[in-house]
Formats: sequence, C-alpha cells, structure tokens
Amino acid sequence: MTYAVKSTLPDEDLKIVGEALQGSLVDLIDLSLVAKQIHWTIVGPRFRSIHLQLDEVVDTARNYSDTVAERASALGIPPDGRAATVSNSSAVSTVKEGWQPDTDAVQTIVSALAAVIAKARERMKAVGPVDPVTEDIFIQLTGDLEKEHWMFQAENQG
Repeated sequence: MTYAVKSTLPDEDLKIVGEALQGSLVDLIDLSLVAKQIHWTIVGPRFRSIHLQLDEVVDTARNYSDTVAERASALGIPPDGRAATVSNSSAVSTVKEGWQPDTDAVQTIVSALAAVIAKARERMKAVGPVDPVTEDIFIQLTGDLEKEHWMFQAENQG
C-alpha cells in the first residue's frame, strides 16, 4: 500500500522547491563520491593533509544530502539518489582515472565545490520567495561549502 505525504506548500511552490532539492541532492551525492575518489587516489607530498581534508568534504556532502532528502520527503517529494539519477543530472564533473597528484587533486575538488556552490546559490534564490525553510538549508549548505572551497583554494597558493 502506498501512502503519499501531503505538503503544506501550494503546488506551484512545491514544484520549485522540489526541483531545487532534487538537484541539490544529486550534486551532493556526486560531490561526496568525487571527494572520496580523490581521497583514495591522491599522491604527493601533501597527501596526508589533503587526504584528511577530503573526508571533511565527504562528511559535509553526506550530511547535507540527508538533510536535503529528508526535507523533500517532509514536503511529499520522494527524493531520488539512485546512481543512474546522479550520473545523469549532477553538476559535478567526473574525476579522471588513476592516481591524482596533490596539486591536480586540489584543483579537481575546488572545481567540484565551485560547481555545487553555484547551483546551490541559484537554488537558494529560487526557493527564497516560496519556502524560507528550504532557503535556510541552502544558506547553511552554501556557507559550509564555501568554507571548504576557500580552504582548498588556499592549498594551491605558494
């Protein structure tokens, strides 16, 4: 037996919020996978510090993907985090195969974070007028990802 969760948002607003949450969900799942792939394949003199820092990105992405998915569920929108959905609709570029020199690894994660942040900001603007609760999630998400983005950018300065 299937039960539908009924949202308190009007249908037009729910469509905007649903698209934003679903888009963010796939981006966050993919970000966690990209960060973990780099985590496993990074090599170079800064291996250990970057290796550990990548786990912070994974934790942030996984925590927010759960928050985003649960927000969607609370609004009656079934979240879709299946591999095929993520592969077909993520804003994050793929990671090249093989070992990643530490400088390349940092640049790859900086680019991935920038892509997710740009989409999160677009989604934050879209949901703001119709659902401040979801907007708040995007505000917090963007702030946390921008902190990671800054820290990784600082890794490649010399």
